[in-house]
Parts: sequence; structure tokens; C-alpha cells
Amino acid sequence: MMEETDPHWSPESRKMIESLGKLAFDQLQKGNLIFYESDLTECGIDIRAASVYSGVFTQIFKEERGLYQDKVFCFIHLSVQEFLAALHVHLTFINSGHNLLEEQQTRYIWSKLFDKPKFQSLHQSAVNKALQSPNGHLDLFLRFLLGLSLQTNQTLLRGLLRQTGSSSQTNQETVQYIKEKLSENLSAEKSINLFHCLNELNDRSLVEEIQQSLRSGSLSTDKLSPAQWSALVFILLSSEKDLDVFDLKKYSASEEALLRLLPVVKASNKALLSVPELSERGCEALSSVLSSQSATLRELDLSNNNLQDPAVKFLSAGLRSPHCKLNTLRLSHCQFSERGYEALSSALSSQSSSLRLLDLSNSDLQDSGVKFLSAGLKSPHCKMETL
Repeated sequence: MMEETDPHWSPESRKMIESLGKLAFDQLQKGNLIFYESDLTECGIDIRAASVYSGVFTQIFKEERGLYQDKVFCFIHLSVQEFLAALHVHLTFINSGHNLLEEQQTRYIWSKLFDKPKFQSLHQSAVNKALQSPNGHLDLFLRFLLGLSLQTNQTLLRGLLRQTGSSSQTNQETVQYIKEKLSENLSAEKSINLFHCLNELNDRSLVEEIQQSLRSGSLSTDKLSPAQWSALVFILLSSEKDLDVFDLKKYSASEEALLRLLPVVKASNKALLSVPELSERGCEALSSVLSSQSATLRELDLSNNNLQDPAVKFLSAGLRSPHCKLNTLRLSHCQFSERGYEALSSALSSQSSSLRLLDLSNSDLQDSGVKFLSAGLKSPHCKMETL
């Protein structure tokens, strides 16, 4: 048991944190970031009394005017809402054994009657919920929840926790469960979040294994499991050097490697992608990167790739996207027909294209190719400076 009194937490501020935690969790479940006074009242928060008497309330919560001048409320930052939601779930489980993330509470009732509730079940429920989320709205919540299971973090919150929960064995079971999930075919974003979760639990074994292979030069991408691919992506996304210039052939010249490492391409400044047999599938994936609002890619080098016309069409579609930030495209030693050049021309003449340099050196242009490119360059929307 832990001491009930703590100089940092008065009974009023503790009650306010508990109420705000319930509000944060209920609204996060619904995907709401803005709340009304009725939402606060449901969680036992009297807005008038709280704003006057509670320092906790005024420091982490703010009031604004909505579209029709109604009062609306929100946390000062989304991460505050996610942390308080995780704290609410953690405290509820410690105090009552109630797993708020379980749809069916039958297991909870029986476990409360015959067994001490296990944090492992709470953690697994949270991992599953986060993976099921279509937009990742529970990703940070999950990381906070797992972080709260560490004894070092519970010490910092001793004024709120009447007793501690979880154990090193439970955390090891959670680590193992996350690794099992990483072995499945998850999206890159979900895999990366699970690696952040492993970091929260102080487990870096998968990452260290790949780092050791990279240092020794023994990394063989032909034999990587899905979890190891995800670990490699996580490592590269954490490296400023690799994100400044990402060279695919350091790891593999295969299209599979390109598809696995697309999150790195998306986050890099310059990407050198030498893939001898780059198919429509690969170019369609690259097109989605070019048209992504969150992509930071400025220079793309696809030289010496055997690009077919349909593949160039996909690339052109990405270049025409209003979100595309690419200013340099290198396609030297690439051979495609007049349809490919027609697709490139449409990208050059697009109002949203930001392309400034196009390298077609040592490519067989022919008269028809020159004709299409010339038409694109004459467009008033063309921003090209170097061809």
C-alpha cells in the first residue's frame, strides 16, 4: 500500500484529476477533442466551481467559443487528453479490477470473484484496441498506459495511486504479446507505434538485433521477418543521416524492400531508388508517397530503372497532386515510349506541380518525346528551371 497523503495532491485536486480522466477517456473513445458543458457535468465537473478553485483544472483545460458562440472546452493539448485517459483506465483497473477496454465484462466479474485481475489482460486489450483503430487515435494513449505500468513512473504519481500495480513479469508478458503482433502483417504506422510501446517497456531487443547486423554488415534483407523489417524502418526513421539521403541499395535493390521501406522514403529529403525491375505496383506505391500530405520528399532519383509506361503514369499522378513537394526528379537511363513522355508532360503543365529539375539524360527521347515535353514546358503553370 502507498501513502494516501501527498503534499502535491489535495483531495480536491485528486478528485478533479479523476473526473478529468473520465472525461478524457470517454471523449477519446468517441474521437472527440472538443466538449460541451453537458459532457463535463456527466463526469461530475462543475465548470464554475472548477475554474475558480482548481489550479489543476485551469492549467490543463481551456474554454473557447464555438461556432454559435456556445462555450466549448478542450484540453490544452491532445497529448494531455491521451495521458489522462490512460491514467483513468490504469487507476480504474487498480482500484476495482474493472477493465474499461473490454467489451464484455463477464471475464472481469469472474476474475474479481476468484482471482486477482491481471494487468496483462488490460495491456492486451489496449494493444488490440489500438491496432483496430482505423486512424491511430489510440496510439499515444497505448504508450502512456504501458508507461504507467513501470514502477519508476508509478513512484512519480504516488499521490494518485493508492496502491501500485503490474510487475516485471507482467511487463515481459506484454512485451512478448507485442512481439507476436509485430510478426503479423501490420501497416507501417501501427508497427512503428508498437516499437514505441516496446521502448516504453524498456525492451529494445528487436531494434538492437537489427542494429548489430547493420554495424557488422551482415544484414540480409532476404531473410528478415515482418517484425525485423519493422525494426529496420523504426531505426532508419530515427536516423537523421538516413533521412537526409536514403539510398535503397544499401539494404536491397528489390521492389519488396522498397515497399517495406516506403515510410522511410516518405520521411526522407532525398531518395535514391535503384530497382532494376520497378513494376506498376511499386510506382503506384511511390505515387501515394508523392501525394501524401505528410511526406517530406524533395528529390527522387529513379535512374537506371526499367520503367514501363503504366508505371510512369502512376508517377505523373503523384506529381500532379497538390500535396506533392518534389522539386527534383532524376530519370536518366530510363527508356519509355511517347505515352510515358505524354504523362510526364501532363505533370509539368499541372498547376500544382512543384518540379524544378527533371533529369532525362541518356534517355531515348525521340521526336515524339521532345514534342510532348515541349508542350508541357510551354504551359504557363510549368515551374521547371532545368531539363
